[in-house]
Amino acid sequence: MAAPAPLTIRVVTDGRAGIRNQALGLAEAVARRTPAVIQDRTVRWRPLFDALPADLKRPSMLDGATDALDGPAPDLWIACGRASLPLSLRIRRASAPRPFVVQVQDPRLDPRRFDMVVAPAHDELDGDTVFEIIGSPHRITPQGLAQAAPAFADRIDPLSRPRVAAMIGGRSKAFDLTPAHAADLARRIGEAVSAAGGSLMLTFSRRTPDAARAIMTERLAALPGWIWDGTGDNPLFAFLHGADHILVTEDSANMAAEAASTGKPVHVLPMIPRGSGGKFARLHADLAAHGATRPFDGVLETWTYPPLAETDRAAQAVLQAMAARGA
Repeated sequence: MAAPAPLTIRVVTDGRAGIRNQALGLAEAVARRTPAVIQDRTVRWRPLFDALPADLKRPSMLDGATDALDGPAPDLWIACGRASLPLSLRIRRASAPRPFVVQVQDPRLDPRRFDMVVAPAHDELDGDTVFEIIGSPHRITPQGLAQAAPAFADRIDPLSRPRVAAMIGGRSKAFDLTPAHAADLARRIGEAVSAAGGSLMLTFSRRTPDAARAIMTERLAALPGWIWDGTGDNPLFAFLHGADHILVTEDSANMAAEAASTGKPVHVLPMIPRGSGGKFARLHADLAAHGATRPFDGVLETWTYPPLAETDRAAQAVLQAMAARGA
């Protein structure tokens, strides 16, 4: 008897790394459970129509770079981000057989309009089609971290332990990273690493203000370690693999969930509030309840916990829901 054809999974996003990695991470987790082919596709709207509500957008308004609708319909459609919503709604209305449509993140539409919505628990989204997870889906796995490490071994292996990976965010609707606060974070990080006799592996996000980036780089440059300046291949996976401790600023659900998937102590760095941070407080409460995170108090304390595996849990739920529908 011939083996069944692999599942076709289409990932649909606007291509931004933070959005794409969530949908692709869920797709890869599904593919670890069943034979699958992943199609990484992009959706973009012409500027004149980009701000229209999802229900008013039509395929004729798409930018020429869009390839999300090309080719036969997939078995599983996993989309993330505002730009993908009109196509997710359209493909779910298609005649049978149609894909099983999964939307990642709160779509800010009725969740019943999708077959499943994989949403962060801190968004407090309700509905029969909602599957809540702590944080956001991501692409980090122990195997992926281990595979990334050899390419950076010449920079990381000689570093003294404990090795501290620091993931610094930046300005958002809820938080800010001012020059003064950046200087204070640099002081606290530097004192902790020096007191432990360790080394620092630091990365910044795209949201880190230039002034904050410059201040932290200057004040931490004397420590043993590596401050990645954004050039060359991204060493984040290798940093997480080689770290004994992880520091992460409180402003990013993505970074916090990724760090908690390692099973290593995750110390949360405070940011300057500038808006409602309620959902972040709920996220960090969930991570703390899991045992993954603690507020950074200047001491590199060690503890253990089961690595957070929410992306895998969501992938299993997707397959179970597809089976229940007969997909």
